[in-house]
Amino acid sequence: MSTQDNVQTVKDFFAAIGRGDKEGLVALVAEDIEWIIPGEDWPLAGTHRGRAGVAAAFQKASEEVPFSYPEPPEYVAQGDRVLVIGFAKGKITATNKAFEDHFVFDITIRDGKLAHIREFIDTQALARAAQVDAARP
Repeated sequence: MSTQDNVQTVKDFFAAIGRGDKEGLVALVAEDIEWIIPGEDWPLAGTHRGRAGVAAAFQKASEEVPFSYPEPPEYVAQGDRVLVIGFAKGKITATNKAFEDHFVFDITIRDGKLAHIREFIDTQALARAAQVDAARP
């Protein structure tokens, strides 16, 4: 696939996330995908493997960490790698605390599918938003 095709595949992936299309999202990932979301102490942190892992992470995100992309992300690509640079904002459902997150996704495409995703995000902002206040009843 061409670099342009790879960028379009990643754009389609982000569009599926934006419209809440779990089936469309899963159709764009390789069976053996690995998605690394860094951090601790917030609901999506961890390594998610396979289509079932991606589907579970997407479901958890929609229930526990609803977010939006107020500005379209920027896509930078070379060969089979696409970097997505953007900004998201949302709220951790359990705490009702808002967060803002500048991010970079490093995505590798293999045979027209997303095969590897490594996120670079503001883990501290997300962990703070997920933290339950001690004084809260």
